[in-house]
Amino acid sequence: MTVTYTSRVATARFGGFSQLLLLWRGSIYKLLYRELLLFLAAYLGLSLAYRFLLSEAQKRLFEKLVLYCDKSANLIPVSFVLGFYVALVLERWWGQFRSVPAPDGLMVAVAGNVHGADARGRILRRTLMRYGSLAALLVLRAVSTAVYKRFPTTDHLVE
Repeated sequence: MTVTYTSRVATARFGGFSQLLLLWRGSIYKLLYRELLLFLAAYLGLSLAYRFLLSEAQKRLFEKLVLYCDKSANLIPVSFVLGFYVALVLERWWGQFRSVPAPDGLMVAVAGNVHGADARGRILRRTLMRYGSLAALLVLRAVSTAVYKRFPTTDHLVE
């Protein structure tokens, strides 16, 4: 569930961004604190083991392992992987954005192709535009809770 802070952002003063960031309900820290605690515990455990439990020969072997891992980590360019990930996320977002129906193109096509200045042509254009708007509204109603709250039943759609 998305937590919005739009009203708080609009009235934010100096230091408001840090206050918004530290809010707990929708905070990034709420999602990541377990992983952070696990990472800190693993780091603390390795650091304490290196400093107090290992002999000098074991410390040298551990340092060689660390250097080997550092050299191996440089073989995979992180910027390339990150760029690929961002491109993939953007492509998925754009696909979802393009899937949301916009009746504007349909309405322009109907207005340009359904001719007639008489009552029949006007009613036909109006009916086709209403069907296009209804189709878009039904899709948006299935996706958005705000639209669903505005049009909860078919009677509300008819109104």
